Amino acid sequence: MNGLEVTVLLGITVLTGAILAPRLRVAVPLLLLVAGLALGFIPEVREIVLPPETVLLLFLPVLLFWESLTTSLRSIRRDFRGIVLMSTLLVVASAFAVAGVAYALGLPWDAALILGAAVAPTDATAVAALGRMLPRRNFMNLKAESLTNDGTALVLYGVAVGLAVGGQFTPVDVTWLVAVSYIGGAAAGLVVAGVAFLVMRRLRNTLNLNIALLLVPFTAFLLAELIHASGVLAVVVAGLIVAYINPRISTAASRRQAAWTWPLGSFLLNGSLFVLIGFEVQAVAHEIPGREIGWLILVTLAVWLVLLVARFVFQTTSVMIIRMLDRRPSQRLRRTTYRSRIVTAVAGFRGAVSLAIALSVPLTTSAGAALPGRDEIIFVTAGVIVLTLLVQGPLLPAVVRWAHLPDDSALQQELELAERAITGAALTAIKELARDHGVSEEIRDRLTRDYYEYLERNNERVQAREQAHVDRTIADLDKMMGDQVDAAATATAVMAPPAPLPSPRERDEEYSRLRIAVLDRKREVLYRLRREGAVDDAVVTQIQTRLDVEELRITGIEMLD
Repeated sequence: MNGLEVTVLLGITVLTGAILAPRLRVAVPLLLLVAGLALGFIPEVREIVLPPETVLLLFLPVLLFWESLTTSLRSIRRDFRGIVLMSTLLVVASAFAVAGVAYALGLPWDAALILGAAVAPTDATAVAALGRMLPRRNFMNLKAESLTNDGTALVLYGVAVGLAVGGQFTPVDVTWLVAVSYIGGAAAGLVVAGVAFLVMRRLRNTLNLNIALLLVPFTAFLLAELIHASGVLAVVVAGLIVAYINPRISTAASRRQAAWTWPLGSFLLNGSLFVLIGFEVQAVAHEIPGREIGWLILVTLAVWLVLLVARFVFQTTSVMIIRMLDRRPSQRLRRTTYRSRIVTAVAGFRGAVSLAIALSVPLTTSAGAALPGRDEIIFVTAGVIVLTLLVQGPLLPAVVRWAHLPDDSALQQELELAERAITGAALTAIKELARDHGVSEEIRDRLTRDYYEYLERNNERVQAREQAHVDRTIADLDKMMGDQVDAAATATAVMAPPAPLPSPRERDEEYSRLRIAVLDRKREVLYRLRREGAVDDAVVTQIQTRLDVEELRITGIEMLD
């Protein structure tokens, strides 16, 4: 099949999956993977080759960058120790556990170690697609782990392949590779994010801003690859930094355009990737001799179970060690139950990165001989991906319900806190902003009434849900805001009535000018709350979206201006 035929086939499959998945009550990635497996029975489809460089250089930068943009930096800082342990030591432990089991079942040791490196890391795109029913904190930790563990896996893969083709590595060599991968990748992401800041803050055209934003992940990946560092980590670091500084380098129009286009592009690439994985599994299965299929299925099942057990055992051991070494009250609040650890183990999905690593295995050794076990590595890796997606994926909701994880209402509480804070700040600043922008008292009082009514509506929703002590706090805030409005009304009553404006159009322009100034003040308060750690990045994104939409509704700016 030529490129155009493949593109159309992928597009039709993704569209069909997106339409049918809600009706069948199945996650879209699972349905697309099944569709890819079904289409793989067609001989022409099995001829479609998924080059590993396509996954690593085209799919992953975009997918990982978007996931980084939507990841909470505060969550990473809060649980940094656990994320580092899961993205480094857990990957190493899983890789060697898999290698030991695969070797015991008959795979050559070099091939077994490569297999362990391939299946050890969890996949960020699969986690993002299938793990959203988890409580937010669990989901963010799992997502952060999946975004950063590829660096460890790729270093292990490089060492394993080097040994398989006849190379030699000392402990110093391995340490150097790890240091270059992580430090070099982080540095590359930091440099690219810094250059993006310098360039994008000088741009105001919506289209130009988003073209520059699209170049960030590919540039970060390229720079890291040039210095033999982790391109995945470079993209993640660049994405986290750009997400934090985004308000200073973007406009309301560019943010709205990005919020519409990036999810669409990410969905299409992600969906196509799941379909292509199905194609690849069928192609590999048809290349393996029939007499080996049973043995390889046994190896696949054993490796899959080892990954689940290793993940649970590692978490349990880590928790026990941390409890012995760290007895601070703050640490006690972070302790997890065994049920929570089972949920995290089941949520460890494998995906495109593992398949790309397996497909990258060289065909021959340095002596020119065929590399033993290459086809087996690809088959088992593909089988593990299918099992994690088609078994763990549907199983996860039931496991989450069984675990009875505590409700995570912190995000909703922070959202309500931020809404009250920015609305209160807006009410307090309206008089000052009206004076600075030459707005009449009539328009000022009109906007004050609008914001006070919004604050009252928001407080009513909070009062219906929060406990009594929170209600008393809200009542105090209502009284304070009411006193300010009464004072403003009294001051207006004793003053001479303002001169009428020449026309309704000028009155509306004046009202819009004041609303824009108030929106800017609300953004300042919102970003200050984030800097102080009072609200999460997700809260900032949600409220910023509403403020951007309100600004565009007022200004009527065309998206490409």
